[in-house]
Amino acid sequence: MTLEIEKLEGELLAQLNAADNEASLEELRVSALGKKGSVSELLKGLGGMSSEERQVFGPKVNGLKNKLNDLINEKKIALADKALDERLLAEHLDVTLPAKARRQGSIHPIMQVFEEVATIFADMGFSVKEGPDIEDDFHNFTALNFPEKHPARDMHDTFFMQPNEKGERKLLRTHTSPVQIRTMKNEKPPIRIVAPGRTYRCDYDQTHTPMFHQIEGLVIEEGVHMGHLKGVLMEFLARFFEVDGVDVQFRPHHFPFTEPSAEVDVRCDRSGKELKIGTGNDWLEILGCGMVHPNVLTACGLDPNVYQGFAFGMGIDRLAMLKYGIPDLRDMFNSDVRWLENFGFEALFSPSITSGLSR
Repeated sequence: MTLEIEKLEGELLAQLNAADNEASLEELRVSALGKKGSVSELLKGLGGMSSEERQVFGPKVNGLKNKLNDLINEKKIALADKALDERLLAEHLDVTLPAKARRQGSIHPIMQVFEEVATIFADMGFSVKEGPDIEDDFHNFTALNFPEKHPARDMHDTFFMQPNEKGERKLLRTHTSPVQIRTMKNEKPPIRIVAPGRTYRCDYDQTHTPMFHQIEGLVIEEGVHMGHLKGVLMEFLARFFEVDGVDVQFRPHHFPFTEPSAEVDVRCDRSGKELKIGTGNDWLEILGCGMVHPNVLTACGLDPNVYQGFAFGMGIDRLAMLKYGIPDLRDMFNSDVRWLENFGFEALFSPSITSGLSR
């Protein structure tokens, strides 16, 4: 019996030394100390021995059991520590290495132009005003002297919403001119503002999208005339296109909310691959403008015999295309980061569109 115990102990210790992972160690524990394990079978055999034999062999079998149990627990801890060390070594992070480069964000060309335009007009004493995208008929059409049957009110040009219980229909504003109306009704002259924002019309092609961006300007003071309007626009165009000066021509036009009205062209050169502003023999339409119609002043509670004013409006998207050589307006709304990597801008300083200029 003694030889049998010693032989079993030698076999079990050899298996213990050979176990190199927790799975093989658990297999050894079950085969030795489990219900049907080899050591457990020896313990069961003690019941058939005499008391004298149990006194001799009992301590040896129990000693083997305890010794093996302790060694298995120690080996289990050692294997767990070894596995942790190997994992830590494999997942080692060298904090002295440079961090992975992050892609730097950039300003969208539309926001870049918003900031440039806001900066230029802020230097000329204009403040920035905003208004809601969803408007009513009065602010978008009636107060701006649009006749009731004007084509712009037609569903083919304007996004109208379902009428309410009173039969009134809200709409997505077709221009930022309602901001001018709200300002004239809520503030007293002198007024000098620009109104940037999103506008909406039923149109979609290479140079038009259903949602686009405009900025409109308004000046209401005593004694204002077309000469002031021309001076402001020439100063703006020269600074925006970064040229010493621009030649402009005012072509008679019709807008319901201004009288007289004009479209403004700038001298340009289209002979090469790039469009050059301020030189050449070509002309490019750039914006619309005019003197504020007396009916608009009256609708806002201002006396047209006392106050005069001028207004102008231009497309931010179109300005961005002209200045930065963007061929297709629709690309601006495709949410393609690769496009921004080509046309995006770093933020040198950030004018606030809602509050004017901050450096």
